[in-house]
Amino acid sequence: MDEAEEVRRGRGAALEPALKEDLELFSVGDLEERIALLEGEIDRCRAQIGRKAAGREAADALFRKPGG
Repeated sequence: MDEAEEVRRGRGAALEPALKEDLELFSVGDLEERIALLEGEIDRCRAQIGRKAAGREAADALFRKPGG
């Protein structure tokens, strides 16, 4: 699958198979590694939210009416 096809997939579609996996098949170590990866992804998402919020705040400040 090339990048263009990957982009066309729905948002979060890459996570769907992982969310449906049978966790009973994983060892404790595997589950701990999975948690670490997911926490890393959560941190990455939160950082992106922060960047987007900062950009929005900057745009709002730029276009805000004086005295308003």
